[in-house]
Amino acid sequence: MVFQNYALYPHLSVADNIIFGLKLRKVPKAEIADRLQRTADILGISELLERKPRQLSGGQRQRVAMGRALIRNPAVFLFDEPLSNLDAKLRVQMRTEIKALHARIPTTTIYVTHDQVEAMTLADRVVVMNKGRIEQIAPPEELYQHPTTRFVAGFIGSPGMNFFNVTTETDGNALKLRMPDGQVLGVPASRQALFSQVVSRPAVLGIRPEHFMLSDGPATLEITAGLVEPLGMETLVHFNLAGEACVARLLPQSSLRGGASLRLSVDMEKVHLLDAESDQVLG
Repeated sequence: MVFQNYALYPHLSVADNIIFGLKLRKVPKAEIADRLQRTADILGISELLERKPRQLSGGQRQRVAMGRALIRNPAVFLFDEPLSNLDAKLRVQMRTEIKALHARIPTTTIYVTHDQVEAMTLADRVVVMNKGRIEQIAPPEELYQHPTTRFVAGFIGSPGMNFFNVTTETDGNALKLRMPDGQVLGVPASRQALFSQVVSRPAVLGIRPEHFMLSDGPATLEITAGLVEPLGMETLVHFNLAGEACVARLLPQSSLRGGASLRLSVDMEKVHLLDAESDQVLG
């Protein structure tokens, strides 16, 4: 098990921390030495074996904690939020190292985290839990593309999904969505069957920030930009729609400013429809 707070013995050297469990098991010294060297080489900490934990950085301590688990050749690894005590840059580095380690040593690993980015980047399958209840079990890409509940839809993705209370109305042979501020979005033919399930009754429309585009289209919302966050490769535009805080992820736009009136086209092929009462995703 790899703990959040490393749980290293401060009076022991790195080497002694790693081999502590093997010594308790009375493993032969020659085998201990061989396992220690192989483990240190895998984790890139061979030059740290004589140091004490207080002489190590947070990332180095985490490697030592991983080494203590790795050297025992366990059937299952359990990582209990191992990166939460690290700064943002080091978390990204350690996340990459854990991923690479798992590729070299494909031991079953249970990884507990509150960080959905860690879950999405590290896991083969993710178990999303809410208040002790399992909401969905699926590979990362399936969780993103096909969430089954509002909690999962809102939790997976950063920034999170925008939710709007809508009503589906008939318009001749077509359907349209009435947004909470009165604006109307057209429903494409490919999604008519889905939205026909909730005609004339309340429903919830889920739109991911990246499924807005700065253009006109058959499904367009007029909004007033609030906070604008230029992030280099993308721009986040925060806005308010009928009292709901929303965000759109757009291509870099150096000319965007807060207070600007914008027309945002919605990719209706990728939105999600939810039942307003059960919070289940209908499609």
